[in-house]
Amino acid sequence: MTAINQAVLHRRHVLLLVLVGIFVISVVGVTISILVVNPRSDLDDEYIGKKNVLFIVVDDLRPALGCYGDERAITPNIDQLASKGVIFKNAYAQQALCAPSRTSFLTSRRPDSLHLYDTGSYWRDSVGNFVTLPQHFKYHGYETISVGKVFHHGIVSNKTDDYPTSWTEYPYRPSTMKYKMKPVCPSPDGQQHMNLICPVDVTTQPEGTLPDIENTDYAIEYLKNKTKGPNKGTPFFLGVGYYKPHIPFKFPKEYLDLYPLDSMDLAPNNTIPSKMPKISWNPWTDIRERDDVKDQNISFPYGPIPDNFQLLIRQGYYASLSYMDDQLGRLLQALEDTGYAAHTTIVLLGDHGWSLGEHQEWSKYSNFEVSVNVPLIIYVPELMEEKRVPFHHEKVLNFIRKRNQFSDEEPQKWRSLYKPKYQTTELVELVDIFPTLAEIANIAVPPLCRVFSTIFCSEGLSFYPLIEHLVLDPWVDFSWKTATFSQYPRPTLAPSNISDQPALKDIKYMGYSIRTARFRYTEWVKFNKDRFKPDWPVIISRELYDHMYDPNEMNNVSDLDEYANMVIELSKKIKKGWRHAMPPGLFDGPTKITKS
Repeated sequence: MTAINQAVLHRRHVLLLVLVGIFVISVVGVTISILVVNPRSDLDDEYIGKKNVLFIVVDDLRPALGCYGDERAITPNIDQLASKGVIFKNAYAQQALCAPSRTSFLTSRRPDSLHLYDTGSYWRDSVGNFVTLPQHFKYHGYETISVGKVFHHGIVSNKTDDYPTSWTEYPYRPSTMKYKMKPVCPSPDGQQHMNLICPVDVTTQPEGTLPDIENTDYAIEYLKNKTKGPNKGTPFFLGVGYYKPHIPFKFPKEYLDLYPLDSMDLAPNNTIPSKMPKISWNPWTDIRERDDVKDQNISFPYGPIPDNFQLLIRQGYYASLSYMDDQLGRLLQALEDTGYAAHTTIVLLGDHGWSLGEHQEWSKYSNFEVSVNVPLIIYVPELMEEKRVPFHHEKVLNFIRKRNQFSDEEPQKWRSLYKPKYQTTELVELVDIFPTLAEIANIAVPPLCRVFSTIFCSEGLSFYPLIEHLVLDPWVDFSWKTATFSQYPRPTLAPSNISDQPALKDIKYMGYSIRTARFRYTEWVKFNKDRFKPDWPVIISRELYDHMYDPNEMNNVSDLDEYANMVIELSKKIKKGWRHAMPPGLFDGPTKITKS
């Protein structure tokens, strides 16, 4: 047995003792949640200070990355991270909207448990005082720092990004975010507009910078100062939320040169799916607010957007992506330069996906694969690298030169500097991240919520055993969860101007979607917004996509005779819910995983 396996067994024995203690204390009426998250308990003292966490959340990031097989994407710094860690090919968000998704993975609770499907409520006031991921680390002695967009800003995080409960100091928000909805984009008419596609000369922008540059500068300065300060030995949980590639696509204009317009193409599945229910459609109202999109005179709700403008949108997304990757490279270099990289677990994820013309849709706001499938990369240095290779900032704009260095016979060689080290197609969900990081850091792992509860528990499953399996014994068969669950609300049966982001008061229907290894099945039902519950017998429509033959989800086969039994089976699974998709025997214990 390796030292790592021994440590894991020890942690799980410790967790078992904690759970036994919880049971005993609950009998005499002591509040359970207080025991589990008690700061600096004797049980946790031995673990404090061993692992830092760099938690990177990227807004609207789909798996359009070199390490995920996208041959267009120029993302060398994310690819470098992937070359050291594990990439999860089938990771899923619980709702394709920023506020519900982020609140979900930061509390490890699903939207129905949070009573949150929009941006209009703060969970601590509306449903329960759920412990968050950074709060849990803070209670265990970590310095917790938020930079940029980690929580969704506004009412949904108490207008403070959940400070002071979750964070040691007030979260940093870049000052230039106030120009998001301002006319700062240069246009051919010589005027400034509020455009969707907004390549800029940074020096001419308000304050002479951009939000993600500010984010990176602040995070780097934090790391440098920490090496000199009185708390340099205190472990940190540093959350960095990058805004790009969220709209508007405002980025330094030189990044357009990475993606010549004549090299761009349309989405391969850029037509509306066969037999798609109208309720499924996202009419992309957010991008319609932008001046350059208004100029296209696009019909509502289906469009389409003219082909030439579709190419410009796709070019703008990729350029924004490469700009963000460059900032990430600066941050990873600073982590290396300050000496923290060897002792820091790094997580990178997208909060949800984003459609780039697939199904003639744009933005998120749906249950389609392209909206809920996200990149997820985790790097645990002491587990994944026997001899650690330092991070090196790959300056993305240099890839224009690198591309030209290779002959036409080797068009992809310059993209292949970094290959993923470990990858898995097992199904994971963003609600799994909280318990996973707790287990990696050797602090109390929240047990699974067996029923809805406001005590310290999780509606996700630590996938650290899956990581161990992949790294240490991949030849052993491994039982894992069989499905992931997502959902999206709608106010009307047909697309309307509030279909994308309905407020709670307007929600009348909910689309519940289950993803298995082969199928995506979605059931649209009536929804009781006052009780936060579906009316399962009142089915509005169904969708079934067979990924074996239809990976782009273009053909709804829910009404075909040959799929009738599968519809029945998946309909039962979706009603039973996430607990019944867990590995066999899991509910015999909070972290028991069976290997067969």
